[in-house]
Amino acid sequence: MSKIENENHKEFNQKTFTDDTDFEDKSIFCIDCGRDFVWTIGEQIFFRDKGLKNPPKRCKECKQAKNERLALIAAAQAEGIKQRIEVAVYCAKCSAYTTVPFYPSQGRPVYCRSCFLAMNPNLTENGK
Repeated sequence: MSKIENENHKEFNQKTFTDDTDFEDKSIFCIDCGRDFVWTIGEQIFFRDKGLKNPPKRCKECKQAKNERLALIAAAQAEGIKQRIEVAVYCAKCSAYTTVPFYPSQGRPVYCRSCFLAMNPNLTENGK
């Protein structure tokens, strides 16, 4: 084994077979459904071995639902079909249950029509 191959082999072993006792199951808040889910030791080791730096943000069910939504959107776009989406949300100001025609960005507030127009009176003045 050459010196470079030996160093690569050593680095692989250190990365893959390091002491896994540092890990313990962690409870994480899902950004989609709002429930806590467990990020297991095995999943943490998988993330570490793949070089992933951030913990998951969604539980398995919400991650699967998100991937299915994205796949449907991609398939529709490939076929040239325009899609109209409606996402159910709670208004960040008045807590009213409403729908919006887009997928909200993580960490950004979403408002119902009334609150949005109240915060942007110039939109109603121009007749929009």
